[in-house]
Amino acid sequence: MRSLEREIGKALRHTAVRIAEGQRGPIRIDVGELGAILGSPQFESEAAMRTSLPGVATGLAWTTVGGDILFIEATRTPGSGRLILTGQLGEVMRESAQAALSVVKSRAADFGIDAASFEKSDIHVHVPAGAIPKDGPSAGVAMFMALVSLMADRTVRSDTAMTGEISLRGLVLPVGGIKEKVIAAARAGIERVMLPARNRKDYEDIPDEVRKTMEFIWLDTVDQAFATALEASASGDRSIRMASGGP
Repeated sequence: MRSLEREIGKALRHTAVRIAEGQRGPIRIDVGELGAILGSPQFESEAAMRTSLPGVATGLAWTTVGGDILFIEATRTPGSGRLILTGQLGEVMRESAQAALSVVKSRAADFGIDAASFEKSDIHVHVPAGAIPKDGPSAGVAMFMALVSLMADRTVRSDTAMTGEISLRGLVLPVGGIKEKVIAAARAGIERVMLPARNRKDYEDIPDEVRKTMEFIWLDTVDQAFATALEASASGDRSIRMASGGP
């Protein structure tokens, strides 16, 4: 709050100077003037920085104090097909990672991935903020997208966050905390959220001012996530998009 007050104070002092110089009101400060008044931006989009390379997806989490975003990071090294999990993950979240990897492996050809590459690599999945315990199944879609992004060598869109449990058949299953997660996404500057189609009933619980700023993509399967979340490939080809701006 003090930081906000200081920034507002800068704008007010700028206005006072203009009045003292003889300018008559009302005085309007345009967006283009903010840089000169407030200085260089102190914060950049964390999602844009994090997802600038293949292997990173932005997930949505529920906590006891509301929603939050979390980043799923995946990388691979020469190895024998091991899955390494770090970030103080609980048992359910570990199982989600294993399920996500199995789905990617079983559908590798559909996603343009060389299936043989799994046998020659160890895959490491990490969820930062390692001091904070994390658990639950709702990171399944984000883990799937981090892995498919890594193996297909395509980045995930930085304006997109996601939540949902996945099954071994590639179905996206409903999760809790949709309202809190979407509010957290909006607070973080996310413009698109991918949610389980079976959570459409939760759409009305999301505040109207948040719904107006968001694009909602409702997922029945991971195929829809793959078609919607990745940046265009180098050739410019895209899979069919299945998106909806509303419920």
